[in-house]
Amino acid sequence: ADDRLADIETLKTLSTRPDVSQNVRKLIDREILNIQSGMRGEAEAAYEMEFHYGASKNWVIVHDLRLECDGRVAQIDHLLINRFLEIYVCESKRFSQGVAVNEQGEFSAFFGSKPYGIPSPLEQNRRHMAVLESVFKTGVVAPPKRLGFTITPSLHGLVLVSKTARISRPKAKIDGIETIIKNDQLKAKIDRDIDKDNNILGAAKIVGQDTLEDFAHRLVAAHKPIRFDWVAKFGLPAVAPAPVKV
Repeated sequence: ADDRLADIETLKTLSTRPDVSQNVRKLIDREILNIQSGMRGEAEAAYEMEFHYGASKNWVIVHDLRLECDGRVAQIDHLLINRFLEIYVCESKRFSQGVAVNEQGEFSAFFGSKPYGIPSPLEQNRRHMAVLESVFKTGVVAPPKRLGFTITPSLHGLVLVSKTARISRPKAKIDGIETIIKNDQLKAKIDRDIDKDNNILGAAKIVGQDTLEDFAHRLVAAHKPIRFDWVAKFGLPAVAPAPVKV
């Protein structure tokens, strides 16, 4: 994963500028907390993946992959890929006080036990998978071939939340709601998927370990890191004004 510590240090320095108002300072401090929370959530999910699949020759794991294709961007927290080219696209969320989904599929998180609306991580992950599909179809990262035929990867979206968070689900049927799971349920979820997939033709898709590793390396080579212009984001001048002498 890309190191976010430099961003945190930049934001901390920005917060001390004399031209930063109290309101902007609160926004900067909230940004720092969001980055730190995201890092903890991604690290927790990464631990579960590495624990169960890190030593396997039949799986590869990619963390923090940013892809660009056809004018669209996907910032993917984790990819788990096996030799059948089944790709689990994992969106990692750390909701310290839990997450709730209402009957309309709208998401809320909690701060101080009070709910506040958040973007749907299900839709966010669907957009990531759409970009990933474009990456494969356009040849930015060409999928492997077997017996002269290109193997089309199958994508499975998961939203991973902290194992200590509560998940409040609606009674209404919401498409994809079952893909929201806690980090420690990851292996059990994948095991169930494997048990349900009894298609004997699946063996025709299996690729070698070297091919799987090469595919993962080519995905990583397509990573497009980004640098944030934090000064511009908070509407501050590029150069801080000199302190006023009294």
